This record gives sequence, structure tokens and C-alpha cells, in this order.
Amino acid sequence: MDPTRRDMTELPDLSHAAHRAGPVRSRMPIYVDLLPPCNQACPAGENIQEWLRLVKANEDEAAWRELVRNNPFPAIHGRVCYHPCETACNRKELDGEVSIHAVERYLGDLAIERGWQFTRPRHSTGRRVLVIGAGPSGLSAAYQLAMLGHEVEIRDGAPAPGGMMRYGIPEYRLPRDVLDAEIARVANLGVAMVTDHMVSDLLKEQVEGRFDAVFVAIGAHLSRRVDIPSMDASRIVDAVSFLRDVASGVRPEIGSKVAVYGGGNTAMDAARVARRLGAEESIIVYRRTQEQMPAHAVEREEAMAEGVQMNWLRTISSVDESDLTVEIMELDENGRPRGTGRYEHLEADTVILALGQETDSGFLRKIPGMRFDHDVLKVDPRTLMTDVPGIFAGGDAVPSERTVTVGVGHGKRAARQLDAWLANRPAVEPVKHEVATFDKLNVWYFGDNMRTTQPELEPTARVTDFDEIVGGLTTEQAHVEAARCLSCGNCFECDGCLGACPEDAIIKLGKGRRYRFDYEKCTGCATCYEQCPVHAIEMIAER
Repeated sequence: MDPTRRDMTELPDLSHAAHRAGPVRSRMPIYVDLLPPCNQACPAGENIQEWLRLVKANEDEAAWRELVRNNPFPAIHGRVCYHPCETACNRKELDGEVSIHAVERYLGDLAIERGWQFTRPRHSTGRRVLVIGAGPSGLSAAYQLAMLGHEVEIRDGAPAPGGMMRYGIPEYRLPRDVLDAEIARVANLGVAMVTDHMVSDLLKEQVEGRFDAVFVAIGAHLSRRVDIPSMDASRIVDAVSFLRDVASGVRPEIGSKVAVYGGGNTAMDAARVARRLGAEESIIVYRRTQEQMPAHAVEREEAMAEGVQMNWLRTISSVDESDLTVEIMELDENGRPRGTGRYEHLEADTVILALGQETDSGFLRKIPGMRFDHDVLKVDPRTLMTDVPGIFAGGDAVPSERTVTVGVGHGKRAARQLDAWLANRPAVEPVKHEVATFDKLNVWYFGDNMRTTQPELEPTARVTDFDEIVGGLTTEQAHVEAARCLSCGNCFECDGCLGACPEDAIIKLGKGRRYRFDYEKCTGCATCYEQCPVHAIEMIAER
């Protein structure tokens, strides 16, 4: 909240106004700050509106530093986040949502180019925290904990940190030099990263390492298996292992025809990678309809643009010497797929199973008091602490949507809750303001300004290698795009209220300090409220 603002409890006593000449004022304006819908929708809890404002003001480094207070990986997120902030953006009702992810990527890439680093904390708490897993959630927690002054060590079973960002997301979506640069920045804070280390006895490692608390972020690296009758099991591989091998530099022989069984984002990645490995035909076999497919629409559309074929309402019954037998499905009255007893054959040299992923949580089951929901840990949804004091968990290790951004948000929340737990103080949840919905805005103020599009490789050129598909914005484009933000619910000093007030009851306090009301002059006419483009003024009843 701006320090020049006043809440209702701080308003002056205006009871004497009832004795003045003219109509008695029954209502009065106050300045407010509402919650922008983009901020509300961000799983990482970024203050999106604020860093967009700073980009608009040509303060790029300040914008980056504001962004990384909540999310240390803007170059990564600008590429792989499914940007629910844009789905919530009010500007989509006008001429297209603000391309928030593109501006975020611009800031992330600029930081890498210019070598910007995090500012180390000046103090040390003397506390040690162990993080299990070097994926997005573990790295996010490590960053936040290090910034709070704790000594942090990450232990991970893979050869290099990054988790599914490195071993699951293909390079054409996330170049590895970008990933390495943003992880290195966390390491430069003093976070120790121990790789090729499988934890089998967590309590023992905690005691031997003198760690005061633990954050578990093991990720979901195990593919769900399904029994499919097959005459040649070597032709069947799981998607997670397939993507991990390719990310590690292996180029498996898959033949010219590949079938991918599943309908999620991992299935789309596997099918697209198969095309880049030389498969002339890459076919998705999915037991439900396109509308029921869990993959994000953009993933499906890009896969289809690259020549991936979709076989809806099909399930694999068996894998024979050179083809598959698939049963044709139909939806019952509840929208669930059921077999029809009709079959067809598809040629395939390799079958890739992408039927979901599970966490390898077996080593945690040895800990007394730890509870599970199938393969994931049960945690307090507010604090993310397990039933074992001092052991927190997040990301894919707990019930949640499995995305990079959700994982980063969990890491931040767990770090702050863990910090409060170590200090034996209650963690205070910030008060959420009312959301600034589209109907609250006076959009006549804003002219047409179409969304900036990022450059993309042509589909025919994409499948020849693993080069990045989507390009970034130029400096000029990023600043133009940031300027499209409507500043929903928060004053941006347009001077509209100042110019509209017939009583000169509004006082401008100087750039960046906004305004205040002179209630001795204000008549409560609401002209300022009615013209404010972003609903930064509210009318309340006179006290």
C-alpha cells in the first residue's frame, strides 16, 4: 500500500461538514489499491503489475530485481510458463492480453546478457537447511532461504541440477545455456549443490549434516506403467526415460513410425522430439476427446503444426511385431470413455508410454509419522509442512498442478514458512485486496494497442533440429508491450481526477507519490471516481 494512502480508520472527522452551507455530503472519495487479476493468477506470486510499470518507465534492472524477489528464473519462466496471468488479464477484453511472459523473458535474457546478480544478504542466521531435489521447487526454496540468510545445501540424484527443466523439457522450448545461467546465479549466492547423490535415509543425512530443517522437492520422475500385451517389449519405452535420454545427449533409434500413448504435455513433448529424431510419422493415441485432453492447447497446436497426428478415442490393446491393435472408444452418458469392441491397426516401430508420472517417495516412508496420499506427501496446505516437524515439501511431491511455476511458488511459500518455523514465530499471511475485475474499469481511457507477437520458426524448419522455436522481443517491443498494461486497480498518476474535480479538492503530491483529497473542499460529487480509468478511487459513506 502506498504510504500516502489512508485506510478508512485514518480518515479525518468531517462531522462539522454538516453545518456548512449547501447540500450535506453523504459520501466521500478515498484512494484505494486493488489486486490486479494478473497478480492474483500467478502461481509464483509475482507482482507483475509493478515490474511491468518499471519496464514502461525504462527501469529494466529495477524491474528485474522486483520480479526476482518472488521468482528467480524469469528467463526460464518467460519460455515455459503457461502464463495463467495472461488468461486473467483484463486487456484481453479490449485488443488482446498483455504478453506478460514475453516481457518477463526479455528481462530474464537481459539479466543474463548484462551479468546481473542477486544481492547477497548482509546477515547470516546460522541455520542450515537441506533441500532434497534440484528441480524448480527445490531451487526456488534454496534461493529464498539463502536470501533470508540461511545456509542451504541441495542434494539431487541427477548428474546436473534442474530437475524436469533439464531432463523433461526439450531444448527447443528451454535452451540449456539459459537454464544453466539462471541456476548458476542461485549457486553464486552460496547455495551448495550436490549432484549424483541419491538420498536413501533422510533423517540420517539430516542429523549427520546438522541441518535444522528440510525441504523435500523430489519431483515426479517415474512414469506410470500399464500392462500391454507385447511380442517385443523392447519396442515400448516410457516418455520420461525417453526425454531424459535425449536431454542427456543420447539419440535413440526409434524408427520411422512412432506412437505416443497419452494426452498430456509430456506426450506432446515426446511426439515432437520423435519428429526431430527422424520419425516420419509421430502419432498420439489418446482414449478421450480433444476437449478432454490434459495437454495445454498451445502444446497440442504446436505439435500438430509440426506434423504430429492425433488419434482421439483410441486405446492400445496390444503391440504386435510391426503394428498396434487399438480399440475404438466412445463416451458414455457421463463423458467417460468406454470400449466399443471395434479395433483397428496402426503401424509403429516404437511405442512411447506417456500416461502420467509419479514421485519416487519410497525413502520417505521410513520416517515415522509421515503420511502419504498415494505417491505424494500430505502437508498442511498453508505452511507446506508435513506431519513431521521441520520437514516441509512442495512441487510435484505434494498434491498440486505439476508445472514449473507452481513448483517455484511452492518453494517460495515453503521457504518463508520454514524461516518462520526456525525463528519460532507465526507466519503472517498478507491481506489480499479486492480484485480489480474488468467491469470496474473505465476502458474508454485506453486506445487500441494490439499485442506484440514474438518471432517463431516455421514448422517445417523446427523439426530438423532442437533450435529454440520462439524468439524474444526487442527492447523497444518489450517497452511497448509493458505500456499496454492497464494498471488495473492501482493509480498510475494520469491526472484525470486532478483535472476533473470541480472544487480543486485534489492535491498532487509529486511524481511517484500520487494524490490526496482535501476534504474541506470536497462535496462528494464523485466526478473523480466516475472518471478514474483503473478504479483507484472508491466512494464510501460519510462518517
